Amino acid sequence: MRKLALSDDILLKIEKPARYIGGEVNAVMKDKGKVDIRFAMCFPDVYEIGMSHLGIQILYDMFNRREDVWCERVYSPWLDLDEVMRKEHIPLFALESQDPIREFDFLGITIQYEMCYTNILQILDLSGIPLHSKDRTEQDPIVIGGGPCTYNPEPLAEFFDLFYIGEGETVYDQLLDLYKENQRNGGTRAQFLEKAAKIEGIYVPSFYTVDYNEDGTIASFRPANPCAPEVIHKQVVMDLGETTYPEKPVVPFIKVTQDRVVLEIMRGCIRGCRFCQAGMLYRPTRERDLKTLKEYAYQMLKNTGHEEISLSSLSSSDYTELKELVLFLIREFKGKGINISLPSLRIDAFSLDVMGQVQDIRKSSLTFAPEAGSQRMRNVINKGLTEEVILDGAAQAFAGGWNKVKLYFMLGLPTETEEDMRAIPELADKIARRYYEIPKEERNGKCQITTSTSFFIPKPFTPFQWARMYTNEEYVAKAAVVKHGFQEQLNRKSLKYHWHDAEVTVLEGVFARGDRRVGKVLEEAYRLGCLYDSWSDFFDNDKWMEAFERCGLDLGFYNLRERSTEEILPWDFIDIGVSKAFLKREWERALRGEVTPNCRMQCSGCGVAKWKGGVCVEGKN
Repeated sequence: MRKLALSDDILLKIEKPARYIGGEVNAVMKDKGKVDIRFAMCFPDVYEIGMSHLGIQILYDMFNRREDVWCERVYSPWLDLDEVMRKEHIPLFALESQDPIREFDFLGITIQYEMCYTNILQILDLSGIPLHSKDRTEQDPIVIGGGPCTYNPEPLAEFFDLFYIGEGETVYDQLLDLYKENQRNGGTRAQFLEKAAKIEGIYVPSFYTVDYNEDGTIASFRPANPCAPEVIHKQVVMDLGETTYPEKPVVPFIKVTQDRVVLEIMRGCIRGCRFCQAGMLYRPTRERDLKTLKEYAYQMLKNTGHEEISLSSLSSSDYTELKELVLFLIREFKGKGINISLPSLRIDAFSLDVMGQVQDIRKSSLTFAPEAGSQRMRNVINKGLTEEVILDGAAQAFAGGWNKVKLYFMLGLPTETEEDMRAIPELADKIARRYYEIPKEERNGKCQITTSTSFFIPKPFTPFQWARMYTNEEYVAKAAVVKHGFQEQLNRKSLKYHWHDAEVTVLEGVFARGDRRVGKVLEEAYRLGCLYDSWSDFFDNDKWMEAFERCGLDLGFYNLRERSTEEILPWDFIDIGVSKAFLKREWERALRGEVTPNCRMQCSGCGVAKWKGGVCVEGKN
């Protein structure tokens, strides 16, 4: 029987002890004496968030299918336990074995969001692992990062031994086999890192040198070790049918954010929205086989006891067999007490029909994401939605019985004018008018249009990676313009408006496009007490501003200037398949307000066709 790392006294004093005891249904237990590699898989946020992450479930399942590897899980301790662990000198431990993380061979951290960066330092600190890779010894785990934020790993460069760039199903087995071989031959930590650097997709940040110009921009970025390649190529699984999928995902004891079976139906996106990092990173589009998805649905529901199943992808409406899959799920499971959760779909006759079958129309709301209020702005971001399509979709929804609509927009987009901002409440009002065009006796209650705006953040590997951002005060002023516009609308009683926090946006922008120098700000902020920065209750902007001041770094350098397309960007050494030439063309088209057709309508020569053996219509990029 396992001995828990926390005593009964501690468990009784903290919130939700089930976050830390392990032993959940489908958790994998092994004899640690019979495995060669122990891998701690970490999500640097609270248990309820981390347990909802599909990527970790996939890797946990894939690693544990190997007899020589035991993969366990670890999450960020909540603030109450964090305080106890520091006071009582309790090392951070894995859920399955309850063993200290420092005893493992690997600590793998998935990096999903920039505002979780201080939690990464918390994980290392509580584990007793030196924060800086250069200070680690042969007794410390190899710290490896993966996930979308690793496409600009530079702000975290000092804290990681390795980064895995791309999809985990490709070269992880090769990396683990290499580690075993190195251990068997008595190799050192440094020798393993040199060998790992030769595996495509593996980036060892300590093997590279950065020089800066007098104006603070990067002068050069180059390998300082002969084992390190000049370019790191993203790893891509071209045939999803050849990959494993977790048919027995771990079932938590407590309610988590995504408490359901998740079917990943496809990867990639054909749409080409210029603000969307995921749409560029995960190209090309690859679909899962319909027959296989049906089998996964049966097995996962049977093995978990979950009462809900949902679909996962960037643009589910573009899955070619969506209709067949959704109708199958409704036919097979709806009558068995299984709730079917549909992702955001294009609002058309089919979508409204199936949503009407799986939702209580009186309780649910429909979601539209126009992203911009004016047609000019939607053309700039290549959203591909006209006002007519939006209004017709809303009209169909209202006629079908819905009366609640959620609208999502961004403020601070490139070339945005006050007219574009004011178009947001005007569009919301036009949607409300469509509802009131329905005869009163046919309406389903009161109309409610809830509009939310977030502030645009330029992300690496998008056509907007060169764009400027704004100050906190400028963002708040933009939200004020929109708020005032709502107060002027005819149907203002049916309209609600919310906006996201601007201070968090400014920081996220720094770390999204930052270089190695911002790592010291991150460390200083952590020392000042910053933690759980993605949670509004705990975010402390004053401490962050103090950290920037102490480190002598200027926020404006990272956010307030528009970059030259000739500037060396911190992430330029990574090849995601989408070429920089394509991104430049899209940036120029955006500034001209020109729309680029989606990938099924016309190939635009982004560069990823090389993975399918094709040739871009515009030649090599």
